[in-house]
Amino acid sequence: MTVLPSLGSGTVFAYGFGMSLLSRLDNDLAFVQNALQLRARRQAVLAANLANADTPNYKARDLDFASALKGAVGAMGGALPLTRTSVGHLASATGSATAGTVGLKYRAAVQPSLDGNTVDPNVERAHFAENAMHYQFLLERAMSTFRSAKLALEPAR
Repeated sequence: MTVLPSLGSGTVFAYGFGMSLLSRLDNDLAFVQNALQLRARRQAVLAANLANADTPNYKARDLDFASALKGAVGAMGGALPLTRTSVGHLASATGSATAGTVGLKYRAAVQPSLDGNTVDPNVERAHFAENAMHYQFLLERAMSTFRSAKLALEPAR
């Protein structure tokens, strides 16, 4: 086992353990960062929908979060290859979406309006609140990751 030099606080990493810990931490934080950026983008889109609720011919838009996140994770090299271990398993779909191809989509009108506006303020407020809760969860996950890393790096007492 090779020992790396101290990081200044008296912490010494064993080569096999410390590097995998850091790469896991980096991967987790990269995922949270991508998810937070997409949630912020979706929040802006939903806010624009609410702001244009009375604009004639405005079409409500939304970000397909799941597809956008899959594209972002795939773009950062985090997509896991699928392996069929049985003939009964379904084959994976080819040509997954990338971050550049995933964009905003128009939302179907719940109740058509005479002026052509497809924004339903109640639906938009519900999506806005739901997205805000998911954003808060991601922030708490990032804080938890930092707390866990801090505990792992502290010297034993």
